[in-house]
Amino acid sequence: MEKRSLKQELLGNAYPGRGIILGRSEDGKKAVAAYFIMGRSENSRNRIFVEEGEGIRTQAYDPSKMTDPSLIIYAPVRVLGNKTIVTNGDQTDTIYEGMDHQLTFEQSLRSRTFEPDGPNYTPRISGVMHIEGGSYNYALSILKSSDGNPESCQRFTFAYEAPLAGEGHFIHTYMHDGDPLPSFEGEPKRVDISGDIDAFTSLVWNSLNADNKVSLFVRYIDIATGDWETCIVNKHEENER
Repeated sequence: MEKRSLKQELLGNAYPGRGIILGRSEDGKKAVAAYFIMGRSENSRNRIFVEEGEGIRTQAYDPSKMTDPSLIIYAPVRVLGNKTIVTNGDQTDTIYEGMDHQLTFEQSLRSRTFEPDGPNYTPRISGVMHIEGGSYNYALSILKSSDGNPESCQRFTFAYEAPLAGEGHFIHTYMHDGDPLPSFEGEPKRVDISGDIDAFTSLVWNSLNADNKVSLFVRYIDIATGDWETCIVNKHEENER
């Protein structure tokens, strides 16, 4: 698969929805994770990321304007020992609990399907990063309807061992804007990862559509030590500056 420019992938799509990027830094020393959310409705846009323990959760920016918390309030990132879980919904908890009881990433998701938000039937996208003894691997998953037909759930898992420096894989919920929104198709996209955490965060955030972007989380984890640093950008808080 040809490696694509992450910047161009984002600039060329006004509405990829929610997206996960997992990979390895240019210098090879850091495991890289990014998760962003976008929104078209006032309810979806009324959100921010806040830190919670070793992970993050979504929170209403203005609680008085929150009309329906289902599907938009959840913990996108949780940490279980040497594993970091990143998802676009409450399946973060499903994976955490399953892996805590010795199930695999794929087995943990067997109890879940796509989101019940017809006619979009938004895919559930998930990722898990595993760092141990100086080695690093990750996996990505998507649970989606069969071309918008909720009678069938399609399950795909993609595993990446010893990922190469300066590249990663990008999966998102929608191919592009539409009504209904078309689900992501194919393998996660092989993309470039460049710069330190601040440069990478700026690249992703500034490449997302200005009207639709809501929040971004980026984490760089030292593969040798397990130490991490995190950047969070919220459009609402950015607008306050």
